[in-house]
Amino acid sequence: MFKDLDPLLHSQLRLAIMSLLLTVDSAEFTYIKEKTNSTAGNLSIQLDKLSDAGYLKVTKSFKGKKPVTTCSITKAGIKAFEDYVNALKAYIQP
Repeated sequence: MFKDLDPLLHSQLRLAIMSLLLTVDSAEFTYIKEKTNSTAGNLSIQLDKLSDAGYLKVTKSFKGKKPVTTCSITKAGIKAFEDYVNALKAYIQP
């Protein structure tokens, strides 16, 4: 019996964001945008979806007068990602 794939993670951009954030403590919005080749608008929407699900923590602050958005993966996000990868493995090696 196959487990359902998490529809929130079964998106190219959201999966890329999660994969990227697994490798760092945190990352600024501009860094994630650059590494995923996404537009600012699309990235913002996807970060909101992941944050609303509890997979990411989004922190807004300022560097001088410039706003900075920083993202980090949560424990729930790590578990969701691991579950997603394990579900994929079940499809590949039933």
